[in-house]
Amino acid sequence: MQNQEVVTFDNFNDHWEKFWSAAIEWGPRMAIALISSVLIFLVGSWVIKIFMRYLTTMFERRRVDISLRKFLGTFVRWMLNILLFVLIITQLGVQTSAFVAMIGAAGLAVGLALQGSLSNFAGGILILTLKPFRVGDYIQSSSGESGTVKEIDIFATKLHTPQNQLVVVPNGSLSNSSIINYSLLGTRRTWFDIGVSYNADLRLAKQLLLEVVQSNEHAFTDPAPQIVVTELGDSAVNLSVRVTTSNEHFWEMQEQLIIDCKAALDNAGIEIPFPQRDVHIKNKN
Repeated sequence: MQNQEVVTFDNFNDHWEKFWSAAIEWGPRMAIALISSVLIFLVGSWVIKIFMRYLTTMFERRRVDISLRKFLGTFVRWMLNILLFVLIITQLGVQTSAFVAMIGAAGLAVGLALQGSLSNFAGGILILTLKPFRVGDYIQSSSGESGTVKEIDIFATKLHTPQNQLVVVPNGSLSNSSIINYSLLGTRRTWFDIGVSYNADLRLAKQLLLEVVQSNEHAFTDPAPQIVVTELGDSAVNLSVRVTTSNEHFWEMQEQLIIDCKAALDNAGIEIPFPQRDVHIKNKN
């Protein structure tokens, strides 16, 4: 029994001596590694803060869109913090190869799971960079969405329709479609047809419509308004009314023109026919 106690005590002393030997050997190294890691963290955090200030100033000078500015700032900050973290754990002696491989595998899995979101993200970057439209513009996409742009985010664009509806359009589909920007040039041109009877005097009808256009307070004289015969339709001869005005007066002017054009034709006795068909019944007897 005494021999077992002596052996156990001797083994404990051996382990204790080995522990202290390892502590004396590795202690200074660990201390240096911890101190250098703290210094790297402090210096790295200071450098990141200075760099982010410079990046913000550069964005403001180049007038980068606020949504893109916030996203890029957050993205760069995350990347720099991850790089700083890798440097710190490397200084502590941790093998980073497995860590980097794990991050790569996780990034691949997330990318496959968020293919649609990444497409919207890429579309948002293109929209915010190329700027085919801005907040406040009235746009229409080839997929049918139209309205005033209220907000452009990284993943979606919000449109306010004339019917007082909020439409959220994914940036992926919006960036890949044809876009009509009605506000970019500052003016808009009406382009609506009015049909008159085949019995009507077309020159007189054109003159009446032109007088209506010239009397409208919002109609521009340059470019000059046009009244053009465009089609011999099934039930009427179509006259196209083409007039330019400013964006803010477009809808008001178009409504006034439609009302005044109809009144002018009615007063002149020129018929605006509705669609009709002539049916001929043949008797075989």
